[in-house]
This record gives sequence, structure tokens and C-alpha cells, in this order.
Amino acid sequence: MKKSLPSSAGHWETRLIGIIVVALVAVGIIAVYGASSVHAVRIDRPGSYFALRQLTGAALGIVALLVATRIDYHIWRNYAWPVLAVVSVLLLVLLLPFMSFVTHEVNAATRWLRVGSARFQPSELAKFAVIVWVAMLAAKKGSKVREFKGGLLPFLVIVLPLCLLILFEPDLSTACLVFLLAGIVLFTAGAKIGHFLLIGVIALPFLYNHIASAAYQLARWSTFLNPGESQDAGWQIHQSLIGFGAGRLFGVGFGHGSQKLGHLPLAHSDFIFSTIGEEWGFVGATVIVLLYAAVITLGFRVARTAPDRFGMLLATGITALLGVTALTHMAVNLAIVPTTGLPLPFISYGRSSLLVSLFATGVLINIGSSRFRTGKRK
Repeated sequence: MKKSLPSSAGHWETRLIGIIVVALVAVGIIAVYGASSVHAVRIDRPGSYFALRQLTGAALGIVALLVATRIDYHIWRNYAWPVLAVVSVLLLVLLLPFMSFVTHEVNAATRWLRVGSARFQPSELAKFAVIVWVAMLAAKKGSKVREFKGGLLPFLVIVLPLCLLILFEPDLSTACLVFLLAGIVLFTAGAKIGHFLLIGVIALPFLYNHIASAAYQLARWSTFLNPGESQDAGWQIHQSLIGFGAGRLFGVGFGHGSQKLGHLPLAHSDFIFSTIGEEWGFVGATVIVLLYAAVITLGFRVARTAPDRFGMLLATGITALLGVTALTHMAVNLAIVPTTGLPLPFISYGRSSLLVSLFATGVLINIGSSRFRTGKRK
């Protein structure tokens, strides 16, 4: 047993996480307004339509963050199974044809549940649910996670079917992200890298067949490997890079970007980092990168000094959720990886992502704060 840390020794970390996250949310509302106002008018909505919707999501998310900071994170260990079960049911509802009255389809993908005018994306909640469940079970198993049959296999039995439900929406990028997050938590818990390599080798043919069966996914990979092969498939990436180039050092100025005028689809969501690069320039984009780097660094510091094994694994998973998603979004916008639909946490338009990200951040802050309330590490 080690002594509790004095509050003055590290409370600044959790406070700084909160300050940075709120700043990113504020930047997101401003960026969404700048990137979406023209599109909103084009669909007969007020110019502030998407920004106001993001603002309502931010308000709910901040409340959720504050609530999460007050709830002892150990409660999630007790509710890991129920939360995972609820998420699984919600994902299953999306795929049932007789439940179409509560689902919402966009571009041939059914990823949203709707109640009246409200919509929610269960796969966003699945990210948090899987992190909690894997952290709970890995902490319980201890060194057994190094085994395959008694360690890794039970995780695969649960996580793989849930990822398949997301894959069938279809949403390949989120399904892969959920599986990756589970893998990161397990690897942190001590699982053997050889087991992951074996799973990767086995999964590759199935992943290739899935990509090849969908024309738009195949086009994304083909364009990534051969950028000049297809102008249609590479249009988004091409326009995204034009936006970064136009921004130069200090940007063209807020609201003065031209890519959002119809050249760059989804400028307020999937490609908002490119919009920031165009209007705020290299300096603005670099500041955003540094803010995320600070959150990730502080998150892993919280994980390293967490009071117990479950807290350490949960903090690692939440930090990975924010970090991997942000890194992938930026990499897509810069044409470093193939196009995916992952948002930029706290900034991209999307209230489901914003709400879950803020709530998860609240749990991370609670883990950090708990270091000063207990000295036990299990």
C-alpha cells in the first residue's frame, strides 16, 4: 500500500484536461459554424443551424462530463455487463427491418436511432461500453490475459460479434476502431503481442473480402494506393489537401474559406480539420494538434498513476479512444491513411460523438481525482 498523493501534487492534471477539452468544444462550435453555414442555407436552414445543434450537444455533454466527474469510476466495473448488453441490443435494433420506424438511414447506412427529432448513434456508445467491459474483465483476470484459451478467447467471443453488428450497419471504420480499442486495453493488461498478430493474419482475408464487396470502400483504398487513378473517388482527399495548401501559415481568415462552398463534402464533420487548416492556417492547425497531444499526455499520466488496475486500464482505454480517433481523423484529412468517417473528437459536427467523448472525459477526470482519495492499488 502506498500513501495517497497530496492534492496539490496532481489535481492540476485533471483541471487542465477539463480546461483543454472545454476549449476544444468551443473551437468546435466556432469551426462548425464557419464550415457549415453555406451548406445550411443550401438546404433551406438558417446559417447557424448546425452550430446551434452542436451547441445543444455541447451543453448536454458538459452536464454529462460534470456528472461523470462526481461518480466513483468503480461503479462502471459493476455495470460493465449491463451497459454492454444495452449497447448490443441497440446495435441489433438498427439491423432489424421491422424496427425501421425508430431508425434513421443516411447514404444507405443505418447507424442512427431516432425518437421524434432526436437521433443517437449507438456505435459511439459502443466504444465506451467496450472499453469499460474489457477493462473490467482484464483487471479481474490479471495475468491470465497472457493465455489464449482462458485469456484472450473470452474477449473475442464477446467483442467480435459486437464489432460485426457495427460492421453490418455498415460502418467499417468504427468497427475496426472498437476492436482496436479493446486490443489496446488488453495489450496494456499484459496480453501477448503474438496472439494479436495471429488474429490479424486470420482477419486479413475477411477484411479484404468485406472491402472488395463494397464499391465505395474499394475505391477509397484504390485511390489511397494510386492517388491519380480516379478523380471521382479521390475528390474529397484532393480538395482537403487544397484546403491545407490555401491556408498557408496563418490561414485565409475565419469564414473566408472557399472549400466549404461545395468543393469539400462534409466540411463540418469528416473533414473539419482541413477546414481549420484552410481558415486558421498551419499555426491554427498546429495549436489544435498540441491541445490533443496535451490531453493524451495527461490521460496516460492519469492511467500510469491510477489507484488500481481497473482504473489504469479504463483511463488507458479512454485516452486511446480520444487519441486514436483524433489522430486518424487528422491523418485522413492529410491523405496519410485511406478515407474513413471518424470524427475529430470535441470538434467535428455530431452530437452523439460529442456527448460520449465528454462523458468519457468526465470518467477520466474522476479516475485522476481519485488518486488523492485512496492509496490502494489492486
